[in-house]
Amino acid sequence: MTKQLIDTFGRIHDNLRVSVTDRCNIRCFYCMPETDVKFQPREQLLTFEEIERFVSIAARLGVRKVRVTGGEPLLRKNLSTLIRKLAAIEGIEDLALTTNGVLLAQQAAELYDAGLRRINVHLDTLDRERFRQITRRDDFDRVMEGIETCRRLGYGPIKINVVAVKNLIEPDIVPLARFGRERDIEIRYIEFMPLDAQGLWERGRVLLADDMIAMLEREIGALEEIPDRDPRAPASEYRFVDGIGRVGFIASVSRPFCLNCNRLRITADGQLRYCLFAVEETDIRALIRRQASDEEIAEAVAGSVRAKWLGHEINTARFVAPPRPMYSIGG
Repeated sequence: MTKQLIDTFGRIHDNLRVSVTDRCNIRCFYCMPETDVKFQPREQLLTFEEIERFVSIAARLGVRKVRVTGGEPLLRKNLSTLIRKLAAIEGIEDLALTTNGVLLAQQAAELYDAGLRRINVHLDTLDRERFRQITRRDDFDRVMEGIETCRRLGYGPIKINVVAVKNLIEPDIVPLARFGRERDIEIRYIEFMPLDAQGLWERGRVLLADDMIAMLEREIGALEEIPDRDPRAPASEYRFVDGIGRVGFIASVSRPFCLNCNRLRITADGQLRYCLFAVEETDIRALIRRQASDEEIAEAVAGSVRAKWLGHEINTARFVAPPRPMYSIGG
């Protein structure tokens, strides 16, 4: 097998996102409807053994970073078993998890014991009522408990992901940054993207990275870009000039980073995607379940990478939203 996955634009792919479920225990309005959500039948989801096999093949193709996502991954029963399997795969150098944090306090210790160290918690606000408005659930205290549990256990780095919806999240930008400065947690602000299940997105509802940077500098202090960061990382990373705290901006709308993209995604039902916004998928589950060889699966992965487009074209009239919403693709 080849040791690198390179597309026709010369981009090397070494970062894989693995969704383990499309189910979620909150209902953020910009992601999911409040009721009547259609999930994949459980028998369609990849088993832990199937995920382990696929990631092992991907590692032999040069994948070095794996992030476990959902839906809400902590809803997947016995997730620590999968984390242990993934942490043991030769070639995987970085293993992380993205969660909404609701179940984190109960599971953080067993995940840590299984080998997990890096964690991102989704939290848009420190205001309980706004949390309820956004998530349509009353789980703010549980999320905060999960973050503190991870700090106590020694997770690091801990990052908080914030979806920046204009005319909603502005009061939270500065308090979240201060929260991160006090606790050595990096806050990552993510521009609202056209991935919701209800068609709510429009460009005018995107709070842009430049506007957030201006708010932070006005209220807290000067920011400077972090030198020597990985140019293929999706976030533009900054630190406060006073030396306390870091923030990042995933500016898919105002600063697309497609030309440096190094990511692949596999959905919980085993569909490989070369882009978050892809409109086509490669059916890995079908290959695995008909006992295809490792070489056949590897060629399917390489073929998906070769077919990768230049970028998502959010800012052009040619943009077409993907047929799956975010919770079904994997965060």
